[in-house]
Amino acid sequence: MSVSNFDFTLAIGGAAGQGVATPGNILTRIFTRRGLHFYAYNAYQSIIRGGHSLLTFRVGSEQVKTHGDKFDLLIALNQDTMDRHLVHMKPGTWVLFNSDTIQPGEITEGVHFCPIPVNELSNNNRNKLIQNTAAIAAVLSILNLDITEFEKILVNMFTRKGEEVVELNVSVGRASYEYAKKNFTVNSQNVPRGSKPLGVWGGNEAMAMGAAAAGVKFYSAYPMSPSTGILHWMARNSQELGIMVRQVEDEISVINMVIGASHAGCRSMCATSGGGFALMTEAIGAAGMMEIPLVIVNVQRSGPSTGVPTKTEQGDLWQALGASQGDFPRIIVAPLDALDGFNTIPELFNLTDKYQCPAIVLSDQLIAEGTFSFDPDDIDLHPKIDRGELITKSTQTDGYKRYKFTDSGVSPRALPGIEGYVHVVATDEHDEYGVLISDEYTHPHKRQAMLEKRQRKLIGIEKEIDPPKLEGSESAEVTLIGWGTTYGVINEAVQQLNNKGISANHLHVKWIVPFHGEVITDILSKSNKTIIVENNYSGLFYRYMRSETGLDVDAHIRKYDGEPFMPHHVTDGVKEILANKTKLYVPVHEIIV
Repeated sequence: MSVSNFDFTLAIGGAAGQGVATPGNILTRIFTRRGLHFYAYNAYQSIIRGGHSLLTFRVGSEQVKTHGDKFDLLIALNQDTMDRHLVHMKPGTWVLFNSDTIQPGEITEGVHFCPIPVNELSNNNRNKLIQNTAAIAAVLSILNLDITEFEKILVNMFTRKGEEVVELNVSVGRASYEYAKKNFTVNSQNVPRGSKPLGVWGGNEAMAMGAAAAGVKFYSAYPMSPSTGILHWMARNSQELGIMVRQVEDEISVINMVIGASHAGCRSMCATSGGGFALMTEAIGAAGMMEIPLVIVNVQRSGPSTGVPTKTEQGDLWQALGASQGDFPRIIVAPLDALDGFNTIPELFNLTDKYQCPAIVLSDQLIAEGTFSFDPDDIDLHPKIDRGELITKSTQTDGYKRYKFTDSGVSPRALPGIEGYVHVVATDEHDEYGVLISDEYTHPHKRQAMLEKRQRKLIGIEKEIDPPKLEGSESAEVTLIGWGTTYGVINEAVQQLNNKGISANHLHVKWIVPFHGEVITDILSKSNKTIIVENNYSGLFYRYMRSETGLDVDAHIRKYDGEPFMPHHVTDGVKEILANKTKLYVPVHEIIV
């Protein structure tokens, strides 16, 4: 590990209620203020107290897109963490623990064991969370970082609890810092500084901020993990940003409120997970029939039914593809990471306004509840807003065809209440004026023409969105194919494979509907060996791609235990496939958490 390419991963493990996230939040501030990139993933259980949680925190001098393959330093806040994860520690790594309550077990040769006598350093203070302060200070000492910034953070954190609490934490932090310097092996490499401080956000926060930047003024939701973070951000910032936020009784009410607000001309959004999305599907079809713009964020979790609420999976693709019944245009997009999510939301609102159709964002727990650094210069807080053919003032007197036949399939949309633009909006099939076809009789030519009008929108949408591009050499031995949030892990796996002498490239698909079938067919028809990487059991994207293009692939790597891929899962899978040419499917079974 060199200073010019600093890459360090900490893991903090404990039970729910032990404050696992707090050390990560503090270290996040310290590293990002230093200008370093980071990515944090918290594997936790769906309980308030107990269980096991593991926060993996990776920091680097270059952009960090995954939580990586290794632990350089483990903070064990309880015995369970020590028992579970000591086996993953390699020579040259560190293990920090409270020596008053935790036994290290069998010591692995070359691992630096760092027992912290918390009772001694805190004068036998009974606050069990004081060990977190001691652990953070010891980490800073091991990494040769100054403790001053940490002390300032402690003062800010605990001022509301009184001077005594502030003094206790600062004194324990100093004592642990000095103890570590005297007793523990210190990292020989200095932690570098970046060119400027970086920002910090979670994936849900990035999506919410993107919606606010896009001009959203109404947000409705029913709390459902792992999408609830969007609701929290919206509620917290609603007054300052002028956004009306409503938490209502169920997802059926949620989506109908959003459709109503959007019909009235207000940019509106809602978010849920797979179970809530199931309740929304009838209304999605209503928006498609009435040609009302609609944006829904589906944050996927392990399913079906209640599933595993706090775990990740790419399992809802076909649910989104088949949402509601009948043919109607929709947009489905799967952002690659938090920054891409922020930038995609305004683009998506412009598309839904312009083409007057529903849009579905397929996020997942990995991106939604992950924590990421970002360069503030990479985000545009004032993106271009395009409301499409929206009529906002009266210029017409002789009848209004709300669903006028056009070559593009897009009919000028008048806001309700504008003089001279009276029209019917209903979920039945209709003619150009909105009059229900079934009221006269089911006229087959009118029905056919209206459906074709709506479907023509997809032609225009496909031209406006970027097709996927092949990353890497066209002549590579292996082409890895992915979609959505597997981007970062596949990207790193490609680097690992190339470093091992296996040439690899990467085709990643973000826009699911419309699907750039011809572009993808052209790229993959030139590839040597194609392998699809998916975070689900049955190869949902593979089956969709095959239905759209007729293409088959050479092999599959899939993971479906609720935890995300690590880069070596993909690398090892590729090596196994290349070594055993008859093995076309490699499931990942390694359990880290």
